[in-house]
Amino acid sequence: MTVISSSLPDKEREIAGSALQATLVDMLDLSLVAKQAHWNLYGPRFRSIHLQLDEVVTTARDYADTVAERAAALGVSPDGRAGTIATTSGLPGFPAGWTKDADAIEALVQTFLAVIDRVRERVEETGPADAVTQDLLIALTADLEKQSWMFQAENRH
Repeated sequence: MTVISSSLPDKEREIAGSALQATLVDMLDLSLVAKQAHWNLYGPRFRSIHLQLDEVVTTARDYADTVAERAAALGVSPDGRAGTIATTSGLPGFPAGWTKDADAIEALVQTFLAVIDRVRERVEETGPADAVTQDLLIALTADLEKQSWMFQAENRH
C-alpha cells in the first residue's frame, strides 16, 4: 500500500523503487564508512585525505536524501534505518580502529569500485522502467567515479 500516487505503473515503480532503496542504503553506508575513516585516519597525508573524506560524506548524504525523496515521490517508502543498512548494504566493511592514510585510501578505492558497480547495474535496470530515476543514478555514478578517481590518484606512487 502507498499513500502517495505515482504516474508509473506498478511494475515500473517496483523496479525503480527497489533500485532507489538499494542506492539509499549504499549511500548511507558510504557516508558512514567515510566518517569512520575520517575519524580514525593518521599519517603524513592526514590533512588532505581528512578533507577529501568530508567531500565523500557530503556527496553520499546529499545523494541519500535525493534518492530517498525520489522514492517517496514514486510512492515507495524509503528505509534508511541502521538495521536496514547493516543487513542490506553491498559495500565492503571498513576496519575498526586507527587507520594509516595509505590503508584508508586503499579501503576507499575498493569501496568505490563496489558501489560504482552496484549503481551501474541499477542504471541498466531502471532505464526501461523510469528514465528520471535512471538519470539520477547516472549523475550519482559520475560523482562516485570522480571521487574514486581522486582516491586512486592519491594511492598511486
